Amino acid sequence: MELTIRNTSFHVEDRGTGAPILFVHGFPLDHTMWDAQLNAFADRYRVIAPDLRGFGMSTGAREQSEMEDYANDLHEILDALSITEPVTLCGLSMGGYIAWQFARKYPERLGRLIVCDTKATADTEPTRANRLELAERVMKEGPEYFVDGMLPKLFADATLETNSTLVDQTRNVIIRTNPQAIAAAALGMAARPDMTATLSDIAVPTLVICGAEDQITTAQDMKKLAVQIPNAQYEVIMGAGHMSPLEKPAAVNEIISNFLAATDI
Repeated sequence: MELTIRNTSFHVEDRGTGAPILFVHGFPLDHTMWDAQLNAFADRYRVIAPDLRGFGMSTGAREQSEMEDYANDLHEILDALSITEPVTLCGLSMGGYIAWQFARKYPERLGRLIVCDTKATADTEPTRANRLELAERVMKEGPEYFVDGMLPKLFADATLETNSTLVDQTRNVIIRTNPQAIAAAALGMAARPDMTATLSDIAVPTLVICGAEDQITTAQDMKKLAVQIPNAQYEVIMGAGHMSPLEKPAAVNEIISNFLAATDI
């Protein structure tokens, strides 16, 4: 469906009935990265997966989008869908950065939290410099210049070798993405604050998932993150890289399903 909120059109997948689960995609992707989860949970839950501002079929790309800006958009999307009960928010990578801001600003709207392959720390200086360069170059050259260098960082070696269909689908999503949205998000991620100190304030049931072969957010780093969240459950997905819900959907879905059943709200 398409929702118009303050002159911005948001494409939102909205399926099923029951307790709402809000899926927030990573960078520079769109809602389709969650297809396996939407299909798995729509028979028991109301599953909601928006294209973030400027990504996928959504409009409204800005010059720079802070992680808080995306969290505000999610808040308004829930209002537009008349969802008043607390949601389970599931975010991957940049979706996790957005999740920290959502939890900070709208704790009354959060019932459970699932973060996949993400971090709470701010960028290191080298990473920040890379993002600033990406933001500048993508506006001139488009996503083609970085996509083939990015894919090996997103997927485990086994995925790259044996699942070319999945890798090609992801490449096509990135290639189709609005360069302005990519630049805005890159600048926003470069400017994001360190959220580590806020992890101890998270009071809802939390599930932390990481691919065992993730090069971007390592399993060791995510384990340290999970320890800082009160009573968080930590799970490693063998054979997966940074895109664990895409690479190993059955394993991720089983873990999420068990978590939801054990933390009924």
